[in-house]
Amino acid sequence: MRARLVACVGMVLLTGGCGSRQVQVLPAGPPAAKVARCVMSFPDVRAGRLARARLVGDIARYLSRRPGRIVYAVHDLVSGITLGYGRQRDELALAGGAQVDIVMALLARRGRGFDEDERRLAERMIRESNQKAADAMWSRIGGSGAMSAFYRRIGLRHTTPGPGAAWGDTTSSPSDRVRLLKVLVKGGGGLSAADRELVLGLMGRVQEDQAWGVSAAARRDDRVTLRNGWTPRPLVHGTWAVGSYGRIAGPGRDLLLSVQSDLQPEEGAGIETVEGVARMIGTRWDGLSPTTRRPCPTNPLP
Repeated sequence: MRARLVACVGMVLLTGGCGSRQVQVLPAGPPAAKVARCVMSFPDVRAGRLARARLVGDIARYLSRRPGRIVYAVHDLVSGITLGYGRQRDELALAGGAQVDIVMALLARRGRGFDEDERRLAERMIRESNQKAADAMWSRIGGSGAMSAFYRRIGLRHTTPGPGAAWGDTTSSPSDRVRLLKVLVKGGGGLSAADRELVLGLMGRVQEDQAWGVSAAARRDDRVTLRNGWTPRPLVHGTWAVGSYGRIAGPGRDLLLSVQSDLQPEEGAGIETVEGVARMIGTRWDGLSPTTRRPCPTNPLP
């Protein structure tokens, strides 16, 4: 009996009870919270410079195996990065690519938007590359003299309108195509927000068979607005001029891109080369702005 009493006393001391009564045991306190490590990200300037140099070099090697002459320019409105080769070569024909210029120049001159007939002509020009509509609009703007004035107004220094009625012989450079796109996106040149929205909207809805070119730089969910130009050059050894310029915008990037070529053996070869350059740029662009991580300062300033 004495032994049982001693055992019960021991049990009371250990559990707070004896017999069949169950005593609630409080759980241990919560585990100590883990302290997150403070890390800061900084641009890796040296790695970015090397990545850009590698891309330019790889494009140059690709172009060395392609026929004809190819020049390009790209500017990212998000990162501010600009790359290119032959950016100011201004003797490459725009062909149908000049139709956007005509529409912009007429909108700037009107200062009030288009009437129904002009809007219909603009749509046929940019979405369908309709030459008769372009002839009519070229005449309404006043031909090459009016176009020269418009180019000076928006700061295009390497673009020359075609002579007489030959708007398709307008020549331009990749850097000027990027400047033209920047006017459409950012404003300027007497174009209202509604004018710019009209032009970009048409460039975003070109016919499916004309949506080739710089669109090859787009990722799955990017928005693409573009205009292409292509024309045979029977007096230049029977070759072709093929070009494409436009905007490719999406998460983390807003690219203004122009790729132009001439002395192409055929239209298909020019398109393939233009898309090859655009695809290399689009695929590798995100790697051109690398970052490095460092611990936060242990003694921050008060």
